[in-house]
Amino acid sequence: MSLGRIATLIGKELREFRASPTALAPVVLLMVVCTAVPFIVVVIVPWITGQSLTSDKTIQQVMTVARQRTPELAGLPLDTAAEIFLFQQLLLLFLVAPIVGAVSLAAYSVVGEKQGRTLEPLLTTPMSTAEILIAKVLASFLPSVVIEAVGLALYFSMVGMVGPPGALRYLISLRSALLVGVLGPFASLTALQATIAVSSRVNDPRSAQQVAVLVILPLIGVLIGQMAGAFFISTSVLALACLAVMAAWGLLILLSVALFERETILTRWT
Repeated sequence: MSLGRIATLIGKELREFRASPTALAPVVLLMVVCTAVPFIVVVIVPWITGQSLTSDKTIQQVMTVARQRTPELAGLPLDTAAEIFLFQQLLLLFLVAPIVGAVSLAAYSVVGEKQGRTLEPLLTTPMSTAEILIAKVLASFLPSVVIEAVGLALYFSMVGMVGPPGALRYLISLRSALLVGVLGPFASLTALQATIAVSSRVNDPRSAQQVAVLVILPLIGVLIGQMAGAFFISTSVLALACLAVMAAWGLLILLSVALFERETILTRWT
């Protein structure tokens, strides 16, 4: 496998995305929403209603369990602990946005080229199928992860400005690093690789995009479950989840190469 050939194809794909900036609009829009939602929930809604977060009995029950399992929250006032807890849990939104945006790019990357008959010339080059598919995944991943990094920087800055004292210090932790620095990127790569695998067998980008639901739904389930107090994922469990997602990406690379009908596409073209 040649890193040089992969880098060359990534550069080509990125230039095409740059020539069509509207392709990045979905991930930018989602990132803005994900940055705004936590502050709407934690700051704006209580300010408008004049009621604190902990006036709700469900939040009180959740915080009772959260303070038992998270020593850092136990010594804080209940309202402060609730705000910090919600800011931490809503970081999961930053895992969903880049997946949704990047998958739309990845689906078009193969299906769009098949429809436009621009994929076949690429297949006649010395690049292996694995190199082509990995390059297309990384080309879709890089713009999304850059936009996510900008969104996270803005999120942490706003938490530092409007959040309760100690909120930013609590967010900058090993758990957050694993969540947005390891699990998030590899979940995106897994969804992208699955999308590429499906794209090689279909001719409709929307069909390929639907595979992202398989990754997004579990993340949303974890977010809802933790905010409802049904369970809490420890740092060690989160680390194991990161390893599992890494392994899943590796297996999907092999699957996508096996499913890609390179000879069939070339035969039809010639």
